[in-house]
Amino acid sequence: MNRLADATSPYLLQHAQNPVDWYPWGEAALNRARAEDKPIFLSIGYAACHWCHVMAHESFEDSETAAIMNENFVSIKVDREERPDLDGIYMQAAVAMTGSGGWPLSVFLKPDLQPFYAGTYFPPTARFNLPSFRDLLRAIAKAWKEDRPRLERSAESIVEHVRRQSPAGGGAGKWSATGVQEAAGTLVESYDWKHGGWGSAPKFPAAMALDFLLARAVVQAPRRDDMVALVNHALESMSRGGFLDVVGGGFARYSTDAEWHIPHFEKMLYDNALLGRVYLHAWQVTREPAFHDVASRTCEFLIRELRHPDGGFYSSLDADSPGGEGAYYSWTQDEIRELLAEDSGFFEAAYGVTSKGNWEGKIILQRALDDATLGAKFGVEIDAVRQLLQRCHDRLLAARLQRPPPQADGKVLTAWNGLALATLADMSRSISEPDASARCYEAATRNARFLLTELRPGGHLRRAWRDGRCSAEVFLEDYGALIVGLLELYQTDFASEWFSHSVELADEMIARFRSPTGEFFDTPSGSEVVLIRPREIQDNASPSGTALACEALLKLSALTGYSKYSEPGWQLLETTSVVAPRYPLSFGRWLAVADFALSGPKQVALLGRRGVPDFENLLQAIRSEFRPHLVAASSAHPPEVGSPQLLERRPLVGGRATAYVCRDFACELPTNDPETLLSQLGA
Repeated sequence: MNRLADATSPYLLQHAQNPVDWYPWGEAALNRARAEDKPIFLSIGYAACHWCHVMAHESFEDSETAAIMNENFVSIKVDREERPDLDGIYMQAAVAMTGSGGWPLSVFLKPDLQPFYAGTYFPPTARFNLPSFRDLLRAIAKAWKEDRPRLERSAESIVEHVRRQSPAGGGAGKWSATGVQEAAGTLVESYDWKHGGWGSAPKFPAAMALDFLLARAVVQAPRRDDMVALVNHALESMSRGGFLDVVGGGFARYSTDAEWHIPHFEKMLYDNALLGRVYLHAWQVTREPAFHDVASRTCEFLIRELRHPDGGFYSSLDADSPGGEGAYYSWTQDEIRELLAEDSGFFEAAYGVTSKGNWEGKIILQRALDDATLGAKFGVEIDAVRQLLQRCHDRLLAARLQRPPPQADGKVLTAWNGLALATLADMSRSISEPDASARCYEAATRNARFLLTELRPGGHLRRAWRDGRCSAEVFLEDYGALIVGLLELYQTDFASEWFSHSVELADEMIARFRSPTGEFFDTPSGSEVVLIRPREIQDNASPSGTALACEALLKLSALTGYSKYSEPGWQLLETTSVVAPRYPLSFGRWLAVADFALSGPKQVALLGRRGVPDFENLLQAIRSEFRPHLVAASSAHPPEVGSPQLLERRPLVGGRATAYVCRDFACELPTNDPETLLSQLGA
């Protein structure tokens, strides 16, 4: 029976024709396991996961393997992106049992959902110090029948470990500026100045830590020059090519080597949202044109390759393509010469192109000469170097778009779209090229309307959408990310509808996810509880739901002055005051939120009519620099219904556009003058 055919998840649909008798997670599967007293085989992955595809081809499409599974287990498929709660719980169990985790995640459960054995990828024949998957299935089936007490003892031990690892409720202490600065110092001291980033291969981009360091640098913190130099070095290292797709824009999930050259080819929405914004902020701080180029091209990539026609953004592009892993992104020297003709010599020098290639006989483009060296070599001015390289990139992209592309995971996730919304809104008000700014704004507004309609049927927010159908679940990160995205869009066009939706969603979030003792959980009250009610505080590849909720509440507090947002926001923040400074790479978003809160964020109320020169000059002053510790509200006078409370009782001065710079709603003298406004902002 094909039980996955109606799934919203492309990952589940990829397995719908397997000979394995798969179930989606739900009562049908769990009831059968209990009724037949069979163990559950839980397989968790996602559509762009390379090793998930490998295990599917080797084992789940194999009739003999499927027969063993169907006879002895109730097999359940879960998309980790649709069910981060299940993934988080059982990943903790896997790490407790094996010391490591990853995807595909393979977990064996008792019918009561307690895990007793776990791993990740298992090969069809014994290798890599791993048993064959068939042998493992047979051994577990035998143990279930003949040695169940041992499995039950194992399950009890693992469940107890998972419960101990669950974060305790309540505040752990008080944040201080010293703790934030210590975290920044730890990041600087542990940085890899040879290759860029942190740690060894495989290397992940740590976008949230980089954005935090930029925010610290802007406030003239100690070691400012070190932090700016570190961010510059990291962004330059990651953008030479390979990890960054220099032809089409967009970043891979991680680099398989320390030099950011050979990517793991899947492209995730959240990575590109987070990294695009870091490059934008770095350009605002340094005015380095290359950073502006990467930010704008990341926006173009999102719109061109990940956007649904109605405005939502897909989750990812697969690591594999019809020509094999990496075939869509790699080249040969002959292809480059044919496509670039008279420009090929210049381009080959820029990227160190050789007939031998640099990856499995093919070429993954990575810069060998910088613009200045390349210009000197060919007698070309710097601006002309950039224009010529862009012309080459455009030709290669046009040719690549004729190739069979990687498959897109076509589901739209609220949380990841909220991150993309925030980035596109920020880009639209900040990047210097008017056409690119307009494209980002159009994409942001369409995305917001898509999320507020398609992902909120009947006024109830949902996690995932595909082809007109929503999943039943929703999680804290969906609320937090969407609120943050809407607040960024509000601060871009000052349309009160975005602010009003933010307030509605925040009130819902508090009601549904906050416990009577003040903790926020990842799942709403009344939802299914599996072993524990999850409450993840650590940031992973994307921000944790609690960090996003905290950010949303504190920014709403700054715009409204309401304690119903500031009190739970500060309570959430204090739960990380001890652990975040010790492990800054795992709490990058938290550190940025703490820095924002402890700075005593500046609030700007701007009254006047859009399009009028005196208003636009004041607005340009506000937006002239990267100001991470500022929130802004604006309206014509008097403020329209639904506007932030920050705008109330702010008269115009002399009948002209007027700005008020405030902290905790106590304001400096209002001004019509952009230079005075810049002085009040600290510029």
